[in-house]
Amino acid sequence: MSRGFVKEDDQEEAPIIPPRAALPEGATNYVTPNGLRELLQERDELEDQIANLNEEDDRERRRAMALLNGKLNLLITRINAARVLEPENQNHDEIRFGAWVTYSINGDTKPIKIQIVGVDEADVKKSKIAFIAPIARALTGKKEGEVALLQLGKEQRKLQIKSVEYE
Repeated sequence: MSRGFVKEDDQEEAPIIPPRAALPEGATNYVTPNGLRELLQERDELEDQIANLNEEDDRERRRAMALLNGKLNLLITRINAARVLEPENQNHDEIRFGAWVTYSINGDTKPIKIQIVGVDEADVKKSKIAFIAPIARALTGKKEGEVALLQLGKEQRKLQIKSVEYE
């Protein structure tokens, strides 16, 4: 049938499904045990929203269902690609995935504490930094007492590592 005979109201736009946190092409989707629990909880919540969707208008119901199913599909793909790295299996002498790192910048007396986590678990407000972030890459492999160099454009910062912990 020609598009000339279709009512404009019948032409639904596909919903825009927000992408998940970026993971570089070919990078392994490392997650902490807590990160995997959060992904599985998010999956359960999405499945619950789908099961209990109570949109009365058919058009809005289809749009909402398409959005929720799209989010769920992206999440399931991410869960299936997840590779859990247990903190107790890491070399505790140096900074690796899952480590809590306390450091200071350029000799500042105020320490900063972050955890190196997977991209889905990363949240700056919770001091959780993705393992692919420049600061995480600069710190990885270093030991307590060492200095990591972080290049930010033309500026170079010295990160003095105070402590490395695994919880």
